[in-house]
Amino acid sequence: MAGFITYWPKEQVGKLKKEKDNGPISVIFGSIHTKMPSIKSVKEGDIIYPVTVSGGTLCVLARLPVEKIEPAYEYLIREVGSLCGALVPEEKDWNWREFYKNAPIKPHKCHQRPFNCCSETAAVSAHGSSIELRPIPKEKLPQLMFGPTKAKQKAMMLDKDGSPKVISISSSVRKMSEETQEIFEAMFSERGVTYDKETE
Repeated sequence: MAGFITYWPKEQVGKLKKEKDNGPISVIFGSIHTKMPSIKSVKEGDIIYPVTVSGGTLCVLARLPVEKIEPAYEYLIREVGSLCGALVPEEKDWNWREFYKNAPIKPHKCHQRPFNCCSETAAVSAHGSSIELRPIPKEKLPQLMFGPTKAKQKAMMLDKDGSPKVISISSSVRKMSEETQEIFEAMFSERGVTYDKETE
């Protein structure tokens, strides 16, 4: 069960707030663009934690234990009723595309629409957490390590004030060390009860 972070820009966080979407989170998308990076390295059983930087502080927005990986267009058609700019395989004919371009939209939450075009993959869960800002204390930031293997793990880049540099956590989905995941999991273990147990 590996842990990954993906960066959500402040514009996306603002949209969530405007539309009063506080979850529970049910999907995270990956695309072919760095603004919403690929999630191809994530597998079923892994956990994705979307993060953002707010007021110079790294904030964990949610916890999504991945139960299913599927093409984004399949998820969007089923749950939203629209392609939302998702990538569609070439074998899907023009009439199919036109039908769903004009299909009625289903009730859904803001986070269920990709915040970037060309979404490719959807990581789906029925047991996601609420969506809210969960700040990690600055003194813990130097302990956070990310990389595909233990030998390649590196700390986040911090500025002179100890705040995370967005460039060090954006552009790609980053696998975290086991110790880092323990810190993230603690954000969802208030009163000694994990989020998964609360939702059972």
